[in-house]
Amino acid sequence: MTSAPTHVRPFGAVLTAMVTPMNVAGEVDLDAAARLAKRLVDDGNDGLVLSGTTGESPVTHAPEKADLVRAVVDAVGDRAFVLAGAGSNDTVHAVRMAEQAAEAGAHGLLVVSPYYSRPTQEGLYRHFATVADATDLPVMLYDVPGRTCVRIAASTYERIARHPRVVATKDATGDVAAAARLAAETGLAWYSGDDSLLLPFLSVGGAGIVSVSAHVVGAAFAEVVRRWDAGDTAGALEAFLPTLPVIEAMNGAGAQAVMVKAALEVLGVLDNRELRLPNVAASDVDVAHVRDALAAAGLLEDARTGAPTLP
Repeated sequence: MTSAPTHVRPFGAVLTAMVTPMNVAGEVDLDAAARLAKRLVDDGNDGLVLSGTTGESPVTHAPEKADLVRAVVDAVGDRAFVLAGAGSNDTVHAVRMAEQAAEAGAHGLLVVSPYYSRPTQEGLYRHFATVADATDLPVMLYDVPGRTCVRIAASTYERIARHPRVVATKDATGDVAAAARLAAETGLAWYSGDDSLLLPFLSVGGAGIVSVSAHVVGAAFAEVVRRWDAGDTAGALEAFLPTLPVIEAMNGAGAQAVMVKAALEVLGVLDNRELRLPNVAASDVDVAHVRDALAAAGLLEDARTGAPTLP
């Protein structure tokens, strides 16, 4: 059940960066999105992040994004936090996205660094502050220099952390040492944006993960966190290791939305793997690779029987 955010785990521990299901005509499939959201929460996800890159945010439009938030909030109720992407390299556009997400019922915002334009650190700070000022929703920043070509500096984190609505960051820098230092210095909740770094982030005080692979191994990730919190570090590793084939398949090619939709089709969760251009659906070779990874993780039999996917 959702509650008022705290800086310890303001949005829970395991969040899925959710794909946006499409029908074969390329239209957003709200019924499929609602079913997927329920499944993810049933699997142990504390939160869902909508309209991020994995959700094909660059190619979905304002009414679709708002409708998606409404459908998912209606589906999961207060069982999970629903965050909406408000990411743009146009600050005015990002503000509109934030306002529309709030009106649609989102519980929080994910605000990525402006991409491509490579703003200065002052520009980054002003962008984040302006979007955070636009609504009453708590904000998770998103630092992903591999996509944006700019990294949030420690001094910028220190400044923006003083904003009352900036409570967390999704860190996809791969820099665990910096995450440890910045989390301690700023008081922000630090979430891994890399599936493979869940345990390293937990070991340095991280709050949890915003994950692509949690579409299919969310229950395992939830178990990793449960065991870690209980002080069972060996057990946490034991729970994590079986997820590695899935993590590699979902992230190895850098086309997460493509591979996740393929996995969800193989598992029977979605009835197709359609995406909007410039992304194209996974090839038969990719699907075979995904199927092998799911089998290696012991998930295909679970999909047929409905058994839990915990290790």
